[in-house]
Amino acid sequence: MAIKKIVIAITGGSGFSLGMRVWNLIPENIEKYLIISDNAKIVAKHEEKFTNLYLDSQIDAPVASGSFRADGMIIVPCSMNTLAKIRVGIADNLTTRTASVMIKEKKPLLLAPRELPFSEIALQNMLSLSQMGIIIAPPVIAYYSDIKNIEEMENFLIGRWFDLLGIDNNLYKRWN
Repeated sequence: MAIKKIVIAITGGSGFSLGMRVWNLIPENIEKYLIISDNAKIVAKHEEKFTNLYLDSQIDAPVASGSFRADGMIIVPCSMNTLAKIRVGIADNLTTRTASVMIKEKKPLLLAPRELPFSEIALQNMLSLSQMGIIIAPPVIAYYSDIKNIEEMENFLIGRWFDLLGIDNNLYKRWN
């Protein structure tokens, strides 16, 4: 299934710029919607104006409904709090509610957890989510793509995430 409509959620404060690069690199032919958590909102208010922007407190936003028909969702960065809530089915904000819709509608959901190291609890949560078909893809670089700077590293990560969701891209040097 081709991705035509996607939801991007940015949770936590650290890693906001990576989430924004995902937002900015989504191809123009894909309809995109952005959810930002309260912590990310603090950083976001200093950024550009957005279209299709929802705050995590807007739990009744259209993206939280199966009838909205989003084709997938990326949560980057995904805080351990958000990951744990998704794992146990707590849908108390727009991000977790939209993620629960992706799960029930059997749509691709990609979580990019950011933490170092991962606790045993976080690893168990990730395993459980992975067993449900959720894509767990932390921002881990590969050295074969000859990365020279932060922008190239982010392009590699985002390119791999797009690959996992079936979004065509040429953001990084592929293995040959």
